[in-house]
Amino acid sequence: MTAEANYTMSAENDTDEYMPYDERLETYLVPILFAVIFVVGVLGNGTLVIVYARHRGMRNAPNTYIFSLALADLLVILICVPFVSIIYTLESWPWGELICRISESAKDVSIGVSVFTLTALSAERYCAIVNPFRKLQLRKLPLVCATFIWGAAFIFAIPAAIFSSTVTVELKDNVTIVYCTPYPKDWTNYSKGMTIAKALIYYGLPLIVITVFYSLMARRLLASTREMPGALQGGQGEAQAKARKSVACMVLIFVIVFFICFLPYHAFELWYHLSPTSLLDYNDWTHALRIIGFCLSFLNSCVNPVALYCVSGVFRQHFNRYLCCRRSALHPTCSSRLSRTAICETSFRSTHRHRCNRECGNIELRLRKHQQEEQYHNEKQRRRGHHTYD
Repeated sequence: MTAEANYTMSAENDTDEYMPYDERLETYLVPILFAVIFVVGVLGNGTLVIVYARHRGMRNAPNTYIFSLALADLLVILICVPFVSIIYTLESWPWGELICRISESAKDVSIGVSVFTLTALSAERYCAIVNPFRKLQLRKLPLVCATFIWGAAFIFAIPAAIFSSTVTVELKDNVTIVYCTPYPKDWTNYSKGMTIAKALIYYGLPLIVITVFYSLMARRLLASTREMPGALQGGQGEAQAKARKSVACMVLIFVIVFFICFLPYHAFELWYHLSPTSLLDYNDWTHALRIIGFCLSFLNSCVNPVALYCVSGVFRQHFNRYLCCRRSALHPTCSSRLSRTAICETSFRSTHRHRCNRECGNIELRLRKHQQEEQYHNEKQRRRGHHTYD
């Protein structure tokens, strides 16, 4: 989310009828909401980063992308939220041009990392469902993709770092305000082009790609369910299918939340910059849409940890451990003889259960083999005894 229109609308629309900020409702509501976003976002995303860094078993393909999302959200929360939260509180931008450029470019980086990572996650889930053994051959691919995603996000944020600036506007009654904008004031078509480009790169095209992947994914899951042999439908094959569906559903939740949070923002930006009568048509409803889009775009930076806490049992246990100082076993399906290490750690409960069951099954196989060897040894001793007697 950029702050470019927040002061611009005040400067251009309120010239005829300017309402002081201390008389506006958003002056008091927006800072409270941003305080909640800051606290929840720092604690939630910070915990995700710590969990990924300290637990080797959590470093699978989906969790690598979730780690990248958490870093991007931390970036926007730590760098942008403290500064842009005052846009609806103070009448002028007080931080200067350098902070303006840093804030605008950091937000573009965060948005780029988020949407590109969600797209990569959707592709990874599709590949995992189509060919579940391929990930064993490409273990370093998620880390390479995450590095590429961050590089692309920084490249797309270069225009904001170069062209963002502070602009001073004089209103009637000798009122002067300063606002931060990523668009050069004298370039009339630049704002239109960048608005369309951001809507396509950060919203439209990723939405189409993700929709295609999930459509193919759903088709593949339905086909695999029908083609699954009867012997596997109630056993390991069904457990694997449920595990893949669980991770895919989690990724889908992230995608839906992201696109819902950024829909009002892009809708307002496209209308404001492309409609020739936007200044004349601006009213209380469009003003409310602007504030909703502004808040939701930052709210997106703190909802992913909350969603993980609600859906993933393993992540919930890690959150309880680090945030509530509550220690507990990783999962009751694991045998007490198993070491509580990376083997039974994963991001989703069904996959976790499958891995624990698989490890427990390996132990049972070893015990069975040992019993068979012992029986063979006893039988051999018995036959030898009979031979001596004869």
